Amino acid sequence: MAHRLPLRNRTGIQRPKNPDENATSKLRHTISTTLPSGMRGGVSGASSLKMSGVQRPALGEVAINRKNSKSKAGKDKAPQIGQKRARSSSVADGLQRVPLAAKPTVSVAQAPVTGVRGSLPQRPPLGQALPAQRVFSQPEPTVVHVEGVTRLSGADDDMDVEDVHDTRRDSMDDVVIVGDEELENMIDEQDRAEVIEKLVPEEEAEASEYIWPDVSPNHAVKYQREVDEVRRRFDAEDEEYDATMCSEYADEIFEYMSDLEDAVMPTPNYMDAQNEITWGMRQTLVDWLLQVHLRYHMLPETLWIAVNIVDRFLSHRTVSLVKLQLVGVTAMFIASKYEEILAPSAEEFVFMTENGYTKEEVLKGERIVLQTLEFNISHYCSPYSWMRKISHADDYDIQTRTLSKFLAEVTLLDHRFLRAKPSMTAAVGMYTARRMLGGDWNDAFVFYSGYTEEQLEPGYHMLVEKITEPGFDKLYLYKKYAHKKFLKAAVYALEKAREQLNQGEGMVLA
Repeated sequence: MAHRLPLRNRTGIQRPKNPDENATSKLRHTISTTLPSGMRGGVSGASSLKMSGVQRPALGEVAINRKNSKSKAGKDKAPQIGQKRARSSSVADGLQRVPLAAKPTVSVAQAPVTGVRGSLPQRPPLGQALPAQRVFSQPEPTVVHVEGVTRLSGADDDMDVEDVHDTRRDSMDDVVIVGDEELENMIDEQDRAEVIEKLVPEEEAEASEYIWPDVSPNHAVKYQREVDEVRRRFDAEDEEYDATMCSEYADEIFEYMSDLEDAVMPTPNYMDAQNEITWGMRQTLVDWLLQVHLRYHMLPETLWIAVNIVDRFLSHRTVSLVKLQLVGVTAMFIASKYEEILAPSAEEFVFMTENGYTKEEVLKGERIVLQTLEFNISHYCSPYSWMRKISHADDYDIQTRTLSKFLAEVTLLDHRFLRAKPSMTAAVGMYTARRMLGGDWNDAFVFYSGYTEEQLEPGYHMLVEKITEPGFDKLYLYKKYAHKKFLKAAVYALEKAREQLNQGEGMVLA
């Protein structure tokens, strides 16, 4: 059995030592004795030769300037807001490794803010009460203090003010408020009487803000409630046996016509935008169109459509006095194409003007009018359509019907009726005719017209005033309805209007 020799006593072939290895071991011994004890274990082999070099930062670590960190040691100063951090471009300054998770000593919120905004107050944290801020109030006005007021007695009972001083008050404590009793003493009896006369009831003041037929919302609700109540209790079973009423479709037809009324309404005050023509010139033009309409035996709707075209065109275009008659002729020419079976030719309308215009001017005017109105001509429904419906209330009385037609055409001459819809124009004509003939406006007329007597009262007074104007009997409209063919309705209406005007019933409310 072989025995193992001790290690120190081993014998064998040993590799001879190199002289360089001896020098390296001596250098390692020298360095280990000179370095501190904490660093001796970390020095070994070739790594000890690199101690004088620069170490490379580890991955995930940021290098900062050691020189700057030494100069700022012990100072809690954060980098200024708004300044960029300088990037280290040199390795010779020496770098120190700092982890990314390291936080600065002083937070950005606590760092002092420099610059223009440094003087502004900082916003307190959430939940902390805001500091009291200064409120800039406007300077107090100058108050004129009346030191003495004397009232002169004598023939001239006027107020005179003496010794007026202008002083600036620091507060409103010294301002004297004049009471109701002192104010009444300062107004004499004559001034008080004038003030009382100027006082208007609240209901009248509200109504004065609207021009007929426009009414306040409260009145509109009131009128509609009255009409609905009449329609609820009125019995209209006899319509089923009237073939002219088309009872199966009458409601839908008149509802559709009501929707079209607003689309073809002219501007009531369009004459304010005209430079050369006036309302009197418009009345002359309409009266001349009445003559042309009767001369060529056209349908009644043709006249109403022509006048509506004139008013709507003048609402959009400014026309000179020389071209006003051309507008009327063109409007009649267009309306006749819509309503007449055999419409007059362009040459005939030129002959109506006594060759004042050429055929080319009439045709050119037709294109301009149609383009201005966007070819919306047939949307207009004349008052005669509504008048036929209302006449069912009195079983189509011929006298009431003829008189109401005359009164309805009178509205063509009065520009104040431009605000009224065709349905209201027909109702005003029927109401005025009933009143002149001694009839009343019962539930049947309210049911078929859709208007109460209170709504039509201002229109009645306007018609009476228009008929009784000086020179009205010289107009062609009066001469037309003074003929026995129309039962001399114009003569009868003029006599009744004068009688009612003399009795004080023709006072204009609008």
